Amino acid sequence: MPKTKTIFERMKTMTRCRVRIAGVLAILCVFVCAAKSQTGSTVAGQVPGIVPSGFGDAIDRDIMTIRDATAKFKSPDAAEAAGYKRDNNCVQHQPAGAMGYHFQNNDLLDTTLDLEHPEVLVYEKMPNGAFQLNGVEFLVPISAWKSSEPPRIMGQALIKVDSIGLWFLHVWTWKPDPSGLFAPWNPDVKCDGDAAPMHH
Repeated sequence: MPKTKTIFERMKTMTRCRVRIAGVLAILCVFVCAAKSQTGSTVAGQVPGIVPSGFGDAIDRDIMTIRDATAKFKSPDAAEAAGYKRDNNCVQHQPAGAMGYHFQNNDLLDTTLDLEHPEVLVYEKMPNGAFQLNGVEFLVPISAWKSSEPPRIMGQALIKVDSIGLWFLHVWTWKPDPSGLFAPWNPDVKCDGDAAPMHH
């Protein structure tokens, strides 16, 4: 009989241990799942003033895709080597702000819009004379676009400008724009006297 009691006691002890372990694992699961949930809401990463954009995770991922694809063009020399040619001086429209310098790849001018291959890279000349990549611009020639609906990318309709024969959309992927991610003009971009007539 004493041996029987001892076995029961051991079984009870083991059962209590298993319950405690299960409880600990359940608590750990709660913390791990919560951490994963928080990470999932910022899968696109964090870029102060740009991501999160306020347009949702899908747009945030698109922004990061563009940034990944254009990071190699931080230098305009690299952009020119890849077929992007500077086509104007600094473009501004005060008091709304400026766009900056456009480096355009005419080989990409068609009806296809591709996050990883924007038609234009937009730069700003800094006080030290260096060029800073601020964003991109997507273009579609009006003459090539046959649909009655405007071309779209990132959920946004491109803007039609008959005077230059283009549909366009700016995306400020490298420099925050107080006027908005897709705003044509950025009040924080300066031309410093090297300004061209309004481009859009």
